Amino acid sequence: MKAIQPVILCGGSGTRLWPLSRYLYPKQFMNFHGDTLFARAIARASAVRDALPPLVICNNEHRFLAAAILQEQGRIAGREYAAGAKILLEPIGRNTAPAIALAALTALEKDDGEGGDPCLLVLSADHVLSPQQVFVDAVTTAAAGADAGYLLVFGLAPSRAETSFGYIRQGLELAPGIFAVSRFVEKPDICAAEAMLEQGGVWWNSGIFLFRASIFLEELALHAPTVHDACVEIHRRRTRDCDFIRFPEEAFAGCPSISVDYALMEHTNKVAMTPLAADWNDMGSWEAFYAVSNKDGAGNACVGDVLQLDSRDCYLHAEHRLVAAVGLDNISVVETADAVLVLKRERSQDVKLLLEEMQRRGRTEISMHARVYRPWGSYEVLAVGDRFQVKRIIVSPGAVLSLQLHHHRAEHWVVVRGTAQVTVGDGDILLQEDQSMYIPLGTRHRLSNPGRIPLEIIEIQTGSYLGEDDIVRLEDNYGRIPGLLPGTQ
Repeated sequence: MKAIQPVILCGGSGTRLWPLSRYLYPKQFMNFHGDTLFARAIARASAVRDALPPLVICNNEHRFLAAAILQEQGRIAGREYAAGAKILLEPIGRNTAPAIALAALTALEKDDGEGGDPCLLVLSADHVLSPQQVFVDAVTTAAAGADAGYLLVFGLAPSRAETSFGYIRQGLELAPGIFAVSRFVEKPDICAAEAMLEQGGVWWNSGIFLFRASIFLEELALHAPTVHDACVEIHRRRTRDCDFIRFPEEAFAGCPSISVDYALMEHTNKVAMTPLAADWNDMGSWEAFYAVSNKDGAGNACVGDVLQLDSRDCYLHAEHRLVAAVGLDNISVVETADAVLVLKRERSQDVKLLLEEMQRRGRTEISMHARVYRPWGSYEVLAVGDRFQVKRIIVSPGAVLSLQLHHHRAEHWVVVRGTAQVTVGDGDILLQEDQSMYIPLGTRHRLSNPGRIPLEIIEIQTGSYLGEDDIVRLEDNYGRIPGLLPGTQ
């Protein structure tokens, strides 16, 4: 059997899960019942026998979130699983066909120069799937078909007529547990979905694939040559940035944006299917979260600090404060620090319409949380007034902010937890809890955490302009380009 190379697609924005999921902090990185969906995908991939360290494809904005979770999963696995992982950065989203093509081209490289042709196990970073052993067994079954040159897709038994999923019509059995595919149907209307379920012989398209890298590229060149040729050129012009592989933005923008189903799977005669008899959810809406949550006797799924009376079949999610509900029926309520979403459960797919309206109005809540994550930790704004702003800044152990200065604001730092090492001008000082430091306007400065626990400080900014783009970066430990950069403290 060929080596199995997991490929984790981690570039989604999760817009239908607003306000919890945002462009700069999408659903695959959200903590969900103790861990993230991305961490679960890594664990799922590593459970496959003799699986190689994964290739992760993510948006450039999310690279440090992905890297941190990879490192943590490596520690959990008890081995340096993350050490051999590669993170491929998309400068802009171009859907799944280009992403998988770039992963296939990367997988065909070998550091020893011998080459290789592994089977790519393509997974989404935002799925819930159990039990894990069923998944591992299905991959083992499908591997025989992938070794024989088929492009395997994993099919899920449909539990309802669903219009947001693709469907696979099953053909003849080619080998034990491997079937031909007679037709793909992408996101049918409700009447067509109900008709297919009544007729039988159809499966949901899980979006999980297994195929040899070379066979995928050969078929892509045959059926979508524009995508193939663009990706070959993009891959040729790749560069390395620390632990990341970057692709040129201009060339990437010129590549067609198309899913692997539309580009290839609906056209090739080499596609086959293996059933996956697992509980699965793509976590693509608040209705999906309701489906996988524990419920009380009245059918209510309550997450966080929730108090409800005389309500039925509701999804009530509190992140920062008490959510109290009385007399609700089939309603979803999701509360975060800076936004509250209220909608009928059957309209959960329409969150995207709400976001379109927010985008037209220029609302920043579409992309950023009140807490903003950075490679060194996070910050959140506590108060804003005329010529002042107060932030809570958390710096991870061993982390260092960029050496920077500001043209329009001064800063006053108060340490409330941990130890801070502060550079101001040409001097350095250690600050303990309850100690403070003033940073005059225009003075170069830097903050780091030399300790073993998170450093927490309160920052008070004063000045004529307090925007995040008033940062002149002089040096940086995370490979971010020096200069005046918006929103990259």
